Amino acid sequence: MSSSLGPDFRRLWTAFAVSALGSGIGAGALPLVALLALDASTFQVALLAALSALAGAAIALPSGAFIEQRHKRPIMITADLTRFAALASIPVAAAFGLLTFVQLCVVGVLQAAALIVFTSASGAHLKALVPVEGRVEANSRFEATSWTTLSVGPPIGGALVGLVGVTVTLAVDAVSFLLSAIGIRRIRQPEPVAQPLTTRPDLGAGWKYILEHRGLRALFWNSQLFGGPVMMTSPLLAVFMLRDLGMKPWQYGVALGLPCLGGVIGARLAPPLTRRFGLHRMLIVFGVLRTPWLLLLPLATPGIDGMVLIVLVETGLLLAAGAFNPSFATYRMEATEDGFMARVQSSWSITSRTVQPAFMAAGGALAGLTSLKTTLFIAGGLCLVSAFVLPWKAARPAPLPLPA
Repeated sequence: MSSSLGPDFRRLWTAFAVSALGSGIGAGALPLVALLALDASTFQVALLAALSALAGAAIALPSGAFIEQRHKRPIMITADLTRFAALASIPVAAAFGLLTFVQLCVVGVLQAAALIVFTSASGAHLKALVPVEGRVEANSRFEATSWTTLSVGPPIGGALVGLVGVTVTLAVDAVSFLLSAIGIRRIRQPEPVAQPLTTRPDLGAGWKYILEHRGLRALFWNSQLFGGPVMMTSPLLAVFMLRDLGMKPWQYGVALGLPCLGGVIGARLAPPLTRRFGLHRMLIVFGVLRTPWLLLLPLATPGIDGMVLIVLVETGLLLAAGAFNPSFATYRMEATEDGFMARVQSSWSITSRTVQPAFMAAGGALAGLTSLKTTLFIAGGLCLVSAFVLPWKAARPAPLPLPA
C-alpha cells in the first residue's frame, strides 16, 4: 500500500469491500423476491425498479446541504444501518408470512436514498481522510474492489439463491451493511470541523457549482452521455445473446463476469499511469478509449466466435473505464471546494440514477420500434459522442470561487 495511505484508510477500504461484496451477492435479489415469493407481475417488477430509483432520488435531494454541515462518518454509518434494517426486514417478514409488495417498494426506496446519501458523504470523507498525493491510489483501490465484487458476487448470490432461497440471500446482503457500519466506526482519525452554511440551503447548489466549473461541467455531461447508453445495453444484451444468438445461460454468465477483470486491471494501472502522464491526460486518453467498444456488439454472431467477441468488447470497455474512473474521481475531488463536496456528489449521483433508468426505458422502446441490433448501434454511437464533451481544455483542476 502507498505510504500516504494509513490504517484508517485500510479500515474504510475493508468496510467498503464487505458491503460491496454483499451488494454483489444480493444483486437482483429484490425483483427475485417479488417474482418468487410474491408471484408479482412483469409490470410490478418494473414498477419496483422505477419507483426505487425515482423516489429514492427525490428523498435524497435535500440531503446535500444537510451532509455538508455535519461530520460525514456518522451519516455514512446511519446510511449503512438504514440499509441493514430495510433489507433485514424482508426475510423476517417472509418468515412470518407478512411480506407484501408494498414493503418491497419501501425497502427499494430506502435503499436507493441511503445509497445516494452514503455516496455523497463518503466522497467528502475520503477527501478529508486521504492526502492529495494518495487520492489516485485510494480511488484506484475502491475501483478495483468494485469490479472484483461485481465479478465474484453475483455467482455466489446465484448459488445461495439455489441453496437457501432468495430471502436468506438478502439477509447476507443486509449483514454486509452492518459490518460496514462497524468498520467505519473503527476509523480513528478525527474529522475536520464542518463549516455551517452562510446562506440559505439551495437544493440546486450542487448542480450550479458543477455547471459553473468548466472541467466539472464537461465531465458531468460526459458521464451522462456515456453511462446512460452503457446501461441501455445492459438488459438488451441478455435478450441479444440468449434469444437472437441462441447462446446458453453459462455463456451469458461468462460474458458478464469475465470482463470485470478488465476493470480490475484498468483500476490497478491508473496510479502508475497517472504519475507518469498526469491526471488530465488520463481523463482524455481513457475517456476516449472507452467509447467505441459498444459499436462492435451488434457484429457478434451465434457460436463461440460471437461469445469471444462480446467478451473482448466488454473487457476492452471495462479496462478503459477502470483506468478512467479513479482519475475522474480524483479530478472531481481536486476541482471541488470542501464546502461543496457533498452537494456536488449528491447532485451527480441523483442525476446518474435518474438518467440511466430513463436510457434503459428508452432502449426497450427503441428496440420495439426498430430492432435490437439497431438499438445497440445507436447506444454505441451515443457512447462515441460522449468523447466530444470531455474536458479537452481543462489542463488541470482548479477550484472556482464560491458560486454566488
